[in-house]
Amino acid sequence: MSNRAVLEVIALDVEDAVAAQAGGADRLELVTDMAADGLTPPRETFAAIRAAVDIPLRVMLRTTDGFAAGSAEDVDLLVAEARALRAEGAQEFVLGFLTPDGSPDLAALDAVLAELHGCKWTFHRAIDRAADRDQLRKALAAAQGLPGPDTYLTAGAAEGVEAGLPVLLAEAARRGEPGYTAQILVGGGLALSHLPQLRAAGIDAFHIGGAARPSGWDRPVSAAAVAAWRTALA
Repeated sequence: MSNRAVLEVIALDVEDAVAAQAGGADRLELVTDMAADGLTPPRETFAAIRAAVDIPLRVMLRTTDGFAAGSAEDVDLLVAEARALRAEGAQEFVLGFLTPDGSPDLAALDAVLAELHGCKWTFHRAIDRAADRDQLRKALAAAQGLPGPDTYLTAGAAEGVEAGLPVLLAEAARRGEPGYTAQILVGGGLALSHLPQLRAAGIDAFHIGGAARPSGWDRPVSAAAVAAWRTALA
């Protein structure tokens, strides 16, 4: 059985996607507006990227900065975006919403996930802003009729991986417990120096955005930068 780690790279457009695949990315997270931590990309962008690469794509479903789903109208917009992206051929998604008190917004998740029947999905870094991340994991696992995520994108802390390392290692040690069966995808200030400790704990999925753009967040993905991460994860 292969122990190859998953390397997911943020892509904004076709140029990013092609470079990330050339560098050895296993999967792309498709977003727009990285300054807002990633919003839903246009359907046309998804279609162009899908035609340009042949690795899995996970598409962000998030219409505003922050981690609340928003008003009923905002949720309706998310549902419409999910439906349209599914019609365009999207099969994997990234989403996650919190209530004002920091609990998982199960009603909003239920509304959106109703459009994503059978799709794989990541609960994104909203978990790092949750009032109680253990409660969030267990609530999602226990929610009747709600298909749980197969992945949690997390840095372990809102401040990033450096601050969140103890949490990441503790959660990795709970693998297999209720609420802890989904894969941990580490991202958010992730550095190459973090990899040995994370890999030793059995964590096998990693997410990079800025690290794939050594010339700056506003520059395209560098295939060479992605290849350096792929080599480090070998």
